[in-house]
Amino acid sequence: MLPSFHRSSSVQACRPSPPAFRERSQAPFPLAVASSEIQLALILALWSGQRQGDLLRLPWSAYESPYIRLRQSKGGRRVAIPAGAPLRALLDATNRRGPLILTNTLGRPWTSDGFRTSWGKACERAGIEGLTFHDLRGTAVVRLAIAGASVPQIAAVTGHSLKDVEAILDAHYLGRDIQLAEAAVLKLEARTKL
Repeated sequence: MLPSFHRSSSVQACRPSPPAFRERSQAPFPLAVASSEIQLALILALWSGQRQGDLLRLPWSAYESPYIRLRQSKGGRRVAIPAGAPLRALLDATNRRGPLILTNTLGRPWTSDGFRTSWGKACERAGIEGLTFHDLRGTAVVRLAIAGASVPQIAAVTGHSLKDVEAILDAHYLGRDIQLAEAAVLKLEARTKL
């Protein structure tokens, strides 16, 4: 099954055609058409669930393997995010071209507009319409839920409130995800004979 993107409540979930995905990684974006700078931003967003602005300002000093520690700009929450193995491998292999983790092709810090433009061009090359980088924040919530993480565990990673995590899951995915339904029935079968 291909992963979906979390989209804002006014737009339905975006599901690119199957050839756009790389079967092995199940990444919700065709990494082959994105620059290495956009690839790093994408993987960082999918594994951290953080806002674009916070990631664009994230210094290398915030990454002390296996954790990324930051204070979110909205609300001031401090989060310590365990970096998953794919993210750790990518961060460890990334050439540090400056004090910030995410830089443009010139090795300079991204401007918000410059990043948004580069993201849009990468989506266009991939044949994906209407996907904003912020949509990946919700996608991270959904990926964690599908992996079996509880609402408090998801909130600990993304910095969302429990209420916001529940709202994202309720509004966009939980009722439609067959994997979650199958897992629920398996749990029920394990506890009862009737």
